[in-house]
Amino acid sequence: MAVPLSDLTSMPEPQQVYAADGTRLATYTWGDLDAPVVVAVHGFASNARDNWVLTGWVRELTRAGYRVLALDQRGHGHSAKPHQPEDYGIRTLATDVESVMDAYLVDDAFYVGYSLGARVGWEVVRDLPQRIERAVLGGVPDGIPLARLDLDQVRAYIADGTPVADQTTQNYIALTERVPGNDLQALVALAEGMRASGTIDPDPADAPTRPILFATGSKDAIIEGSRALASAAHDGRFFEIPNRNHFNAPGSRDFKEAALAFLAEG
Repeated sequence: MAVPLSDLTSMPEPQQVYAADGTRLATYTWGDLDAPVVVAVHGFASNARDNWVLTGWVRELTRAGYRVLALDQRGHGHSAKPHQPEDYGIRTLATDVESVMDAYLVDDAFYVGYSLGARVGWEVVRDLPQRIERAVLGGVPDGIPLARLDLDQVRAYIADGTPVADQTTQNYIALTERVPGNDLQALVALAEGMRASGTIDPDPADAPTRPILFATGSKDAIIEGSRALASAAHDGRFFEIPNRNHFNAPGSRDFKEAALAFLAEG
């Protein structure tokens, strides 16, 4: 019997967890409470439902015997959306993940992140090797975070609707407006906060030691940067997601199958 679409895309009520600085984070969990945990962290301008439920990741992970623990990162979904750049440093976002694991009493887990969630994952896996057994980091480039986003054009668009000329920035705005509940001002603050240091992150010279599968779409402009990070990691491998770009890669069946096979090695 076919499973109704509503059963595949329904969301549990968000459970609120408070970050170290008091920011409210919406969290969700699926699967057997005693099963191995996969912490799932979504990308920029997305949320847990958009990145992991609508694309089938939660369904496939729970079918494979995992418990999925996901959050809406600050600035996204049902979590709080501060408008100050200082609320969005990469260390802050990584600490949010740790706070969620602590709140759910999860001592060790696998990690699956995409785009922004993969950048955060690099930090989490590097800093908490005793708690993250292995990780899947999808669509993660090297370089300064969100450097391709033209913030001046976004600000002008917010202020008076000035058309955005830069194609990459257009794509990010389209993604933002596609997902209900997004706050463009909060996402601009996030981009400013992550770019504030002006330093390379992730830093290949300070790579995590745990096993990591890096996966990026064959049509994604950042693919060579992702390959470089996989080569720099102590125990990294790379999977090229066939015929996918940065924005549609999470829905790839090939990506999910590669990730599940990699997690099963743990």
